[in-house]
Amino acid sequence: MTSQSLASQEQHWYVYLIRTNEQKLYCGITNDLARRFKQHTQGKGAKALRGRGPLELVWSQTQSSKSEALKVEIAIKKLPKVKKEALVNQARRFEL
Repeated sequence: MTSQSLASQEQHWYVYLIRTNEQKLYCGITNDLARRFKQHTQGKGAKALRGRGPLELVWSQTQSSKSEALKVEIAIKKLPKVKKEALVNQARRFEL
């Protein structure tokens, strides 16, 4: 195994929720949470967040792989807003 493939295996992925100025929650994934949030706040991230600032990172959790992060993201996006808010308010881990 090469050092590059070892590094990618050890890399964590993040699932996160961002609150907009309209109190909407945006869910996404990334392998660098600080960089991605900065992109969102600068209007260089998802189109859904442009012009919706100020933005607030309200919840995140790590996943061991991109595949797992995508599965969690999809599941969270299917939740009604009240359950997303409970996730944020209780600061708990989301389990599939």
